[in-house]
Amino acid sequence: MTDHTVAGRPVRAPLRIDGAELRLVRLPLVTPFTIATGTMHEKLFPLLTLKADGLEGYAEGVMDPLPDYLEETVSGAMDLLRTVLLPQVLGTRIETPHEMARRLEPWRANWMARATVEMACWDLWAKALDLPLKTVLGGTGEAIDVGVSLGIAPIETTLERVGAHLEQGYRRIKLKIKPGHDLRLLEAVRQAYPDSHLTVDANCAYSLADSALIARFDAFGLDYIEQPLAWNDLHDHAVLQSRIRTPICLDESIRSPEDARKALQTDAARVINIKVGRSGGHANAVRIHDLCQAFSVPVWCGGMLESGIGRAHNIHLSTLPNFSKPGDTSSSSRYFHRDIIEQRLETVEGRMPVPAGAGIGVTLDRDVLDSATVFQESFSA
Repeated sequence: MTDHTVAGRPVRAPLRIDGAELRLVRLPLVTPFTIATGTMHEKLFPLLTLKADGLEGYAEGVMDPLPDYLEETVSGAMDLLRTVLLPQVLGTRIETPHEMARRLEPWRANWMARATVEMACWDLWAKALDLPLKTVLGGTGEAIDVGVSLGIAPIETTLERVGAHLEQGYRRIKLKIKPGHDLRLLEAVRQAYPDSHLTVDANCAYSLADSALIARFDAFGLDYIEQPLAWNDLHDHAVLQSRIRTPICLDESIRSPEDARKALQTDAARVINIKVGRSGGHANAVRIHDLCQAFSVPVWCGGMLESGIGRAHNIHLSTLPNFSKPGDTSSSSRYFHRDIIEQRLETVEGRMPVPAGAGIGVTLDRDVLDSATVFQESFSA
């Protein structure tokens, strides 16, 4: 029996969430990744499976073990998922993923934990429709433009990495910077690669007192400067933007559509990095996308060193029309020796193919996943 249709496909009677599986997964990184706040040697993350009508929807959480990106942590999110969010949704009937997002709204903040549940619901719902996630989100296309994010390293090492990734066809190079590792780096890279699309990401490492220093970045023809100031300060970003020519791109500061609206209205951001896992899920990510489009502000999809599950979600989201700048969804092999999915998510000449098939289009490699699982718990309605 069907109740209605979406994109011309019949929808089953409302999906009943009848089970879930929550894992804590650890994947070592191929190369340590250093940014202004520290160095990562492994990716530790929650992996959620929601079950309904014989189908499974997957999503991963993007919070860090310590609150050095935003305030959410892996341990806190695992506890919230186990004791609050999953008990709230198990046994419920969901007609659309938007309904799932509304069910989670009463809980303050915890955008990443809420996104983990909401994104798994989107994958589940798209599979019930036998449609790709991109289609139900409103996206189109078979591949997306991809850039690369390079961690902090000695300048000579960075120059070698920039050259190697430009040869591979990546459409944009992002350099992680911090005070003391900025101007000399930019001078060297721009001199060696004068025509490359170049951006920098400070991960909140500067303050408004550094305005004169940041203004010197204008000389290097950057596409944008990402999150130079505090993670929770829209006002100072607006002040800084009035003092420099290079567009400011916000990342950590945009955790909701309301944050995006305020940033756009005050000219605190002329580019926005949308991370679906940071923003509470796909429903909010699409709202942020639409707001930016209304303000003629371009967006791109940021990454959090996700495994293939989170990477596939990002790729599908990036097919929406205002994702006009290359995102961070580069090849999975840059980060992991073996991913937890069977498909290989690899760029070709700076383009990432959109995984084909229903939902996010990837399947779990159970052997790799089991070997990488630190903790596992199953839930039933």
